Amino acid sequence: MRSKTDELIVRTAKEIVAKFIETRTITPATFEEHFRNIYETVEKTVRKQESAGTPDKQDNDK
Repeated sequence: MRSKTDELIVRTAKEIVAKFIETRTITPATFEEHFRNIYETVEKTVRKQESAGTPDKQDNDK
Protein backbone atom coordinates (compact mmCIF):
# COMPACT_ATOMS: atom_id res chain seq x y z
CA MET A 1 0.00 0.00 0.00
CA ARG A 2 1.31 3.42 -0.93
CA SER A 3 1.63 6.23 1.53
CA LYS A 4 -0.16 9.52 1.05
CA THR A 5 3.17 11.10 0.12
CA ASP A 6 3.82 8.48 -2.57
CA GLU A 7 0.37 9.05 -4.05
CA LEU A 8 0.95 12.82 -4.13
CA ILE A 9 4.31 12.35 -5.85
CA VAL A 10 2.73 10.20 -8.58
CA ARG A 11 -0.19 12.59 -9.02
CA THR A 12 2.11 15.61 -9.24
CA ALA A 13 4.38 13.96 -11.79
CA LYS A 14 1.36 12.92 -13.88
CA GLU A 15 -0.06 16.45 -13.82
CA ILE A 16 3.27 17.96 -14.89
CA VAL A 17 3.64 15.49 -17.76
CA ALA A 18 0.03 16.06 -18.83
CA LYS A 19 0.65 19.81 -19.03
CA PHE A 20 3.77 19.24 -21.11
CA ILE A 21 1.80 16.98 -23.46
CA GLU A 22 -0.95 19.60 -23.74
CA THR A 23 1.61 22.23 -24.72
CA ARG A 24 3.25 19.75 -27.09
CA THR A 25 6.55 19.92 -25.23
CA ILE A 26 6.40 16.15 -24.67
CA THR A 27 4.97 13.72 -27.19
CA PRO A 28 3.15 10.53 -26.21
CA ALA A 29 6.04 8.63 -27.81
CA THR A 30 8.50 10.06 -25.28
CA PHE A 31 6.11 9.89 -22.31
CA GLU A 32 7.90 7.06 -20.50
CA GLU A 33 11.33 8.70 -20.55
CA HIS A 34 10.02 12.09 -19.48
CA PHE A 35 7.66 10.70 -16.84
CA ARG A 36 10.50 8.78 -15.22
CA ASN A 37 12.72 11.87 -15.08
CA ILE A 38 9.96 14.13 -13.78
CA TYR A 39 8.84 11.55 -11.21
CA GLU A 40 12.40 11.13 -9.92
CA THR A 41 12.85 14.90 -9.66
CA VAL A 42 9.58 15.37 -7.77
CA GLU A 43 10.35 12.44 -5.48
CA LYS A 44 13.89 13.67 -4.77
CA THR A 45 12.56 17.14 -3.91
CA VAL A 46 9.85 15.79 -1.59
CA ARG A 47 12.18 13.34 0.16
CA LYS A 48 14.80 16.06 0.64
CA GLN A 49 12.17 18.30 2.19
CA GLU A 50 10.97 15.46 4.45
CA SER A 51 14.48 14.63 5.62
CA ALA A 52 15.18 18.30 6.33
CA GLY A 53 12.12 18.35 8.56
CA THR A 54 10.60 21.24 6.65
CA PRO A 55 6.84 21.26 7.18
CA ASP A 56 4.71 21.33 4.07
CA LYS A 57 1.88 23.80 3.52
CA GLN A 58 -0.78 21.31 4.66
CA ASP A 59 0.90 20.93 8.05
CA ASN A 60 0.93 24.71 8.50
CA ASP A 61 -2.80 24.94 7.82
CA LYS A 62 -3.73 22.66 10.74
